[in-house]
Parts: sequence; structure tokens; C-alpha cells
Amino acid sequence: MTSSTPAPARPGISPALAEVVRSGFVEGLHRGSLVLLAADGSVELALGDVTAPVFPRSANKPMQAAAILRAGLELSGERLALAAASHSGEGFHLDLVRRMLAEFGLPESALRTPPDLPYDPAEAELYLAAGKVRDRVTMNCSGKHAAMMAACAVNDWPVESYLDPAHPLQQLTLRTVQEAAGERVAHVGTDGCGAPLMSLSLTGLARAFRAFVLAGEGSAERRVADAMRAHPEYVAGTRRPDTWLMRELPGTLSKMGAEAVQAVALPDGRALAFKIDDGAARATGPVLARALDLLGVESPVVARIAEAPLLGGGVPVGEIRAAF
Repeated sequence: MTSSTPAPARPGISPALAEVVRSGFVEGLHRGSLVLLAADGSVELALGDVTAPVFPRSANKPMQAAAILRAGLELSGERLALAAASHSGEGFHLDLVRRMLAEFGLPESALRTPPDLPYDPAEAELYLAAGKVRDRVTMNCSGKHAAMMAACAVNDWPVESYLDPAHPLQQLTLRTVQEAAGERVAHVGTDGCGAPLMSLSLTGLARAFRAFVLAGEGSAERRVADAMRAHPEYVAGTRRPDTWLMRELPGTLSKMGAEAVQAVALPDGRALAFKIDDGAARATGPVLARALDLLGVESPVVARIAEAPLLGGGVPVGEIRAAF
């Protein structure tokens, strides 16, 4: 499919997954769709339309990283985790992106990421206070782009067109996404970083994450999952829920996406995926925590992720909470 293909309409009104409560009054709702898979891969719970295509955004990054390995690029450890990252722009992230580019003889100017500030607000404040400006390396997808460019370099594929949907690497990515999800990609668009973006249903996205944690040792999928789980701070950052989950729930694979998308797979094959329709990231923590609770996860990290206070006059006066 091409980016000119019309996106299918999503019929009906999605159920409320989170509600905004201020001073004891429900002042708003965040609607969306959510799917939970049992350990055997069957659908345990479906809220809303979990079969319609959505853009998983950065939740597709594990599959993009697997395609990079299938293309023959040898990455492991922190480098492979960074290839699947939406990094926070912390110093260790930026240093490794630059090292990866240098290792493959690639200039920073070849990156096609849009110049940006660090993703983490605290890092962005420090960055600006140091007098720095928006940069292509600082953009949260720069690790993925560096790895994509390196895969082109080792295959003698054109580097300058690595984001073209018709490029051999992007065609390999398309096949990898479809195989992992067990369904056809219905629509190809352009992600915020400029890379081709393949749509999936939420059920397909959850299946893909399940496939990664259950994949055989040595497969591209398992290598990506293992790297992400071993180095979660490179996948996200020191102040991010994906890092907390993978660090505190051994064997768990977790990746967020822009516009309030989240996918998680537990080591026994239980999995979840959801999208908040209005893209409100503030609702993802409470919804994710409730979904994990329904999957039977018991850990202090679940309560930590659920915290989403509302402030009034600088003090908590309410919360965003799950509504299912």
C-alpha cells in the first residue's frame, strides 16, 4: 500500500478507558480501544474495535529493529536496544548514537530525523539551559535512524533514500511487521521522524509483541527482545515507564508509541495493546496499570505507573484514572 491509500474509517464511539476527575467531579473522558491476550494467544478482553487498523507509531520499533538485523547488520546490547528506542535524549543516549554513526563511517548530517529537543522534559530544560539548539541526533528516533543507515551501508543500498517506502530496507521492514503481527498492513504513512509507518490492528500489535518474547533463541525477534529487556534505559530513559516495567518485571517487553499507543508482552505470552483515541499521553499510565492488573501482574511498579495526579494551585486536587 502507498501513503495515498485512504485510511479506513473506524466506526462507532470507543468506550471510555480513562476519566479525568477534578475535585471529585468527572470533567472529561479519554476514549480508546484495548486488547488483552491470554498466554495461549487468545483474546481475553477486547474493548472498542481492536481489529481496525491504527498507526502503532513507535510501538513498531521492535519490528523495525528486527528488520535491520534481518538485513545483516550486526548489532547487540545497548546498540540494538537503541535501534528500537524512543530515547529521552539523555547524555548516554546521544553519545551512543554518535558512536554508532562513527563506527559505520556515517556523518550526522546524513540523518533524516527532524531537529528536535530531548524527549524527556527535564532533559530538554537542561539542554536549553546549556545553550544548545534542536539537533537531528537529539530527536528521540535517532538511534533507529542510525541503525537503518548502517544497515544500508553494509548492504551497499543507497543511504540517502533510506526512508523511501520502496527502499529495500523498508520493504524488508514491511514484511517483518506483517509476519510478526500475522496480518496484512492496511496502510503505510509517514511517522513523526519521517520513517515509513505501517498500520496494524491492536490485536496484531499485541500478537507481534507476544511473538517477540516467545521467539526462538538466536532469531532476530528474540535478539531484539533480549536487548531491549537487558538495556531498557536505552529503549526509553531513566524516568520512563517502559524502562521501569522492563527493569522491574523481568522478561517483560514494553514499548510506547506517540498518540497514546502502548504494547506490552509478558514472558509467558500474555500481552496487551491499546490506543487512546485523542492521543492524550496522560491517560496511558492509568490505562496501562489497569490492563496489567487485569492480566494478573502484581508489582509495586504497576501502582507507580498508575499515578497521574491533577493539580490545582500547584497541589493535587484529582487524578486521571482507569474507567474499565
